[in-house]
Amino acid sequence: MGDNLVRSISKEAGVRVIVAVTTDATREAIQRHETTPTATVALGRALTAAALLGATLRVQHRVALKFDGNGPLGKLITESDSYGRIRGYVQYPKTEVERDEFGRIHVPAALGTGQLIVVKDMKLADLVEGIVTLQASDIGSDFQHYLTRSEQIPSVVQLDTLLDDEGNILMSGGILIQSVGDMNEIIVADMAERLEEMPPITQLLQNGRDPDEIIDTLFGETKHEILETRNVDFVCGCSRARSEKALISLGPDELASLIEEGQAIIDCHFCHAQFIFTKADLEELLANAY
Repeated sequence: MGDNLVRSISKEAGVRVIVAVTTDATREAIQRHETTPTATVALGRALTAAALLGATLRVQHRVALKFDGNGPLGKLITESDSYGRIRGYVQYPKTEVERDEFGRIHVPAALGTGQLIVVKDMKLADLVEGIVTLQASDIGSDFQHYLTRSEQIPSVVQLDTLLDDEGNILMSGGILIQSVGDMNEIIVADMAERLEEMPPITQLLQNGRDPDEIIDTLFGETKHEILETRNVDFVCGCSRARSEKALISLGPDELASLIEEGQAIIDCHFCHAQFIFTKADLEELLANAY
């Protein structure tokens, strides 16, 4: 099963359900960042949150989620667009903390307290920003709190990244249940109870259940339809051309300073791609840009 995302809706109930499988995209991210198991689970959950929120955007819109905690993980930043393209990184990928009393990876201890900042690029004059305090610092509960509090949409979220004993990803995915009409809090609450009674999404996926089947189970007898199935991919938008623009934006004095140093290296936080500009490259930029 490759990574994908399925959007569904019940018009009569006024509820939508989105299910995302992000296993391969998360593997790509953690391989690039060489994360510890704790950082892997945290980043997997945050990438899945971005994928789910991206599925609610209109065409050409983008969103960034910044989990800014005071714990040893530092910042977790993930991005998504309306096409299922996600990327993300953790500030301190080598972070590892003691497991909880049940032997589970303890993401709250690694993330700490702080804020979740969500920034949307909706092709308006200004970016749209929402900020909430981290509630549980487990990523999923904080994402749910943002949707319900900041966007004021009754929502239920489940995010899960499952590892084997060696710290390798077995499955990663998530579920988003949301009201899309008036007075649907009761219906959403009923579906939340049904979700609580089900195994975690990663276990369902391991057992061969696909997103469509999970959606059918959640809706039960409620009439619904599948709106779309799309791929989910780890895609970074960095490029040499963008790096050139970043260097030019520094101004002629800073470019001249870099020329004196002999080169400039731009390292992408999201994918670790490096773009090296020699002294000759920088001199050409300076000559052509100003």
